[in-house]
Amino acid sequence: MNREEKAWVIEELAEKLRDNSAVLVDYQGINVAQSTQLRARSRESGIEFVVAKNTLTQRAAAHAGVEGLEELLVGPTALAFSKDPIAGAKLMAGFAAENAAFELKGGLLDGGRVVDAEGVMALSRLPGREQLLAQLLGAIQSPVAGLVTVLNAPLRNLVVVLNQVAEQKNQA
Repeated sequence: MNREEKAWVIEELAEKLRDNSAVLVDYQGINVAQSTQLRARSRESGIEFVVAKNTLTQRAAAHAGVEGLEELLVGPTALAFSKDPIAGAKLMAGFAAENAAFELKGGLLDGGRVVDAEGVMALSRLPGREQLLAQLLGAIQSPVAGLVTVLNAPLRNLVVVLNQVAEQKNQA
């Protein structure tokens, strides 16, 4: 790889590190079929799986202003870039659970915060974006629904009382 190609790779990686979350993994020990399966799952989930030299990744991290990534860049390292940190963590943690040779090293969250493998596992246990939005919507709607029920209760009770009075008059 000549200098121009290296500079281009560094710039591309730096841009991805600035704009995305990343999960760093040790992919050594997985076979071609497993690698193909991982790449297919990544594409389906909108995650970009990249294998790059550690030195180029370190230079890209420095170029992007990311600190603390150097300690994770030991041995064979691949990066899974995604806009949603939870989606990337879920996919990589799930694949690591299925394949003993595949190991999580750590991750990079939006804003340049580096987390270890345990941090990535904690992210993978969180609900997905859609589920979190549904929970938020439910939490917002719950008080409103309760207020509507409370406001309707006197009117409903009045209707019940009037019906009972009408039935008593019909029986009498």
